[in-house]
Amino acid sequence: MDATTSGSQSIQCHNVTDQPVPGPTSPSFDRQTRHCFGDATPGDFPLSANPSIVLHVLTGCNLDPQDLAKLEATCSFFRQPAHFAPDHQLCLSELAALDMCQKRAIFKPMSLEKREDLKLRCGGSWKLVLRFLLAGETCSRREKSQAIAGPGHSIAVTSKGSVYTFGSNSSGQLGHGTTDEESRPLIIRSLAGIRIIHAAAGAGRTMLISDSGQVYAFGKDSFGEAEYGVQGSKQVNTPRIVESLKDIFVVQAAIGNFFTAVLSREGRVYTFSWGKENKLGHQTEPTDLEPRPLLGPLENIPVVQIVAGYCYLLALACQPSGMSVYSVGCGLGGKLGHGTKTDEKQPRLIEQFQTLNLQPMVVAAGAWHAAVVGTDGRVCTWGWGRYGCLGHGNEDCDSVPKVVESLSNVKAVHVATGDYTTFVVSNDGDVYSFGCGESSSLGYNTADANDAQENQHAKILSPKLVTSLKQINERVVQVSLTNSIYWNAHTFALTESGKLYAFGAGDKGQLGVELAVNQTERPTPGPGRVEIDLS
Repeated sequence: MDATTSGSQSIQCHNVTDQPVPGPTSPSFDRQTRHCFGDATPGDFPLSANPSIVLHVLTGCNLDPQDLAKLEATCSFFRQPAHFAPDHQLCLSELAALDMCQKRAIFKPMSLEKREDLKLRCGGSWKLVLRFLLAGETCSRREKSQAIAGPGHSIAVTSKGSVYTFGSNSSGQLGHGTTDEESRPLIIRSLAGIRIIHAAAGAGRTMLISDSGQVYAFGKDSFGEAEYGVQGSKQVNTPRIVESLKDIFVVQAAIGNFFTAVLSREGRVYTFSWGKENKLGHQTEPTDLEPRPLLGPLENIPVVQIVAGYCYLLALACQPSGMSVYSVGCGLGGKLGHGTKTDEKQPRLIEQFQTLNLQPMVVAAGAWHAAVVGTDGRVCTWGWGRYGCLGHGNEDCDSVPKVVESLSNVKAVHVATGDYTTFVVSNDGDVYSFGCGESSSLGYNTADANDAQENQHAKILSPKLVTSLKQINERVVQVSLTNSIYWNAHTFALTESGKLYAFGAGDKGQLGVELAVNQTERPTPGPGRVEIDLS
């Protein structure tokens, strides 16, 4: 496989013991008809007798499904049926892909029937199923540590599945059995023995997903707020299983202002609430507790990631032709990415990525704007550009995705969006931010320290390196920031070693670090970090 044609570096194999290779039995042996071990006819490769050599290459050298497909297309012996378990009808590349799928946490407990259903849903190939599983792990950090900067409260999930919460707790959204604020991270003890793999935060509400696909919710009792600010009257202050989702193996949740969405292991999207048929394609009440499948084009297309803005939803979908993004909901400001500002009651494909020849890898939804990182490291933004949150050097709205040209020399791997604020993480761990600097949530002071009002409302129109994070000498792997128009913003930066740094608004203890007397904001990540080891 030629690295120049595959777009990736040459394959390197490790931990292979050097062994002498038997030479030809006679000087006249034709080199082109040499075979490896066994008594097969010269020219044949007896995979049924010695599959481990090729399987080592396929499973131990970080090959992606595209590499497997190229191997199958260029090597005739890959198209021969493998004569060993688990399936005599699978070619070797399909068998290797299935073997890798079986090592994924959410795939292991699936029944054979559900596995075949997922295979069919992904396009009829185990290589495509593998791509679907790996894409979901990459964009939502499943099975890895996470930090969530919610509206007024925060969530930290360790790599072992323990959950810490801190900050505002007026609705019991911290899950500790009280409504007391917590300025220091406190573990949720009632979840002992339960491994959490994903968390989502909304205004006064928290949702946690376990490795067995169960959903725990606490805080406000409704899944979405009614129009005009009417809110649920009941509160739940300890984690409680969502009974209506018991029959759905959930892997992710996203909380908007008027609705909540969950993503199943098979890539299906379900929503709660919103109450209007012209919003999410179905009629519900504002406090509806029954999940409704998202109607339209995504019914038969597997989704790997969902993200919620104030009044809209984005879905990263995995199709045989590649990755794509669909949007649904309120189109105000052009945030649905279709070149208009009209609402969409059913998911609609954002076609601009095909024009840009960009394969989406991670998607983020801010309150009024959105962003995508492509597999090639390019960053696209669109929507309401107030305060420069789109990074294009102005405050204009863009109703279709547009590449952030000032990041052309940066290979991005992660993006996070909030209320008119955007963060980008590069492959070497550098962090760039732009947009609204209110509450010092961008990670640096951009105005005269003597002018507090100007500093509070400073705006950055183009991406700027967050030097305060550069100085910690740690590679940042995730950024999370408040995505709400009702709360002052705060930001988390999580490093590769599991250290968590916080800055921005801390008036409710949501930073998890001690502030000076009369101090309500922290302009930079240091000195000191949040005292949780997330590794």
